[in-house]
Amino acid sequence: MAEDPPIIIGAGLAGLMAALHLAPQRVVLLTRAPLGEQAASGWAQGGLAAAIAADDSTDLHLADTLEAGDGLCDAQVARRIIEAAPALVEELTRLGARFDRDGSGAILLGLEAGHSRRRIVHAMGDASGAEILRAVIEAVRKSGHVDVMEACTATRLLLRDGRIAGVLASGPGGPFIVRSSRVVIATGGLGGLYLHTTNPAGATGQGLVLAARAGAALADLEFVQFHPTALDVGLDPMPLVSEAVRGEGATLIDETGARFMAGQGRAELEPRDVVSRAVWRHMQAGHRVFLDARGALGPRFARRFPGINAACGAAGIDPATQPIPVRPAAHYHMGGISVDARGRSTVPGLWACGEAASTGLHGANRLASNSLLEAAVTGQEVARDIAGTVARRTAPLAPAVGPQRPDASPVRPILSRHAGVLRDAQGLAHAASALTVLAERDGASADPALLGLMMVTAMQRRTESRGGHARTDFPQAVPAEKLRLTLTWDQARGATRYVSQPAAMHVSA
Repeated sequence: MAEDPPIIIGAGLAGLMAALHLAPQRVVLLTRAPLGEQAASGWAQGGLAAAIAADDSTDLHLADTLEAGDGLCDAQVARRIIEAAPALVEELTRLGARFDRDGSGAILLGLEAGHSRRRIVHAMGDASGAEILRAVIEAVRKSGHVDVMEACTATRLLLRDGRIAGVLASGPGGPFIVRSSRVVIATGGLGGLYLHTTNPAGATGQGLVLAARAGAALADLEFVQFHPTALDVGLDPMPLVSEAVRGEGATLIDETGARFMAGQGRAELEPRDVVSRAVWRHMQAGHRVFLDARGALGPRFARRFPGINAACGAAGIDPATQPIPVRPAAHYHMGGISVDARGRSTVPGLWACGEAASTGLHGANRLASNSLLEAAVTGQEVARDIAGTVARRTAPLAPAVGPQRPDASPVRPILSRHAGVLRDAQGLAHAASALTVLAERDGASADPALLGLMMVTAMQRRTESRGGHARTDFPQAVPAEKLRLTLTWDQARGATRYVSQPAAMHVSA
């Protein structure tokens, strides 16, 4: 009897790379949408960070990553992933990714906030994620070993004797079970839990809920990165105005034309958390905020950023001659399923990679364009680890009825109001109370509310400001809190248990 194949939940860059690198082993890939659709990887504009320039090095890339991470990066993990970047660019090129190049054929490199060198490998201007995803999807489709199950949503992980035994999913024909002793969660982030987000609407952290309800530890949940320049024209999700636009010299101004970040460190090229808070505070003071690319790019804007130019044009804005209205929006989650160096969670048989995982690379604040890098590299690493394991025989599982399709709409205003760019004890207490009521109901909002409650709990426990977590009542970083917080949901008691663990602060040789 053939062994049950590994199951990969999610078809963004991390899940696809894991599936591709498990060849020739048969793999089942569960995806809610058709390949290439509704994957945040495909929406990435800036590109992939890689130290491949003559004046750059992995040591410099690592230093920038650790600085952005504000004391909470696992330096060994960061070094391992960063050192894999140049080879990854070569692999993606072999797969057919068409990176932008100059007249001599050399890869063009962009600059983004927090980077000390030009090291952002981009494709087709501002369509980097889409182009990389296209190449990897084509490779997966040609591979022959990946069984893609589209329009299927994983609703619960199934356990036997404390180990993974399969996945309960829902498809066009209703609930069904796929047996396996090896499951990978690669479902992306949770920006869809906020009213203003650059993420696909379905990015509500369902993979994290699957892991939490199975007993897995989650880590760094309080660290949500808000991108400071989402296009503010009333769309949901909000189109992103890439950090690369500021890297090319665009500045932030208000309705009076004042450049309100001038004189603040690197100004608009400060890390995202710094810029987001500056924009948010300026908006709270009654101002509108705009990104002004007229002087820096002018008529070159459409050629350098065709996707952004099209999004602006659809809203009646010409970036060559008009400032672009922007505001902060939930963009990336540094937290996720706690995993070790091999991508293994605390539940036997469960791996995680990409944004759904908390690897320790990003610490308290992700450095721009390290996300596509992490997704691809950790997908590869998980595949290598699974390939070295032996599948366990899983006994037949009894049919089960899955939970309702998750509905995050009641959760979004709660988190947006009380757990957004700036937080305080009173607001977090209100959020916890409201989310507890929703999480305890057996309804469609229970899963999103449970994850929101775990996030808010982590925010309450971190009584300092660090990276993507900013509290107005605790505005300073506290050395004693330079710890990574992991949380585990106790399903039997309907409560959350908390464990603080020190972050790995050393740099490997």
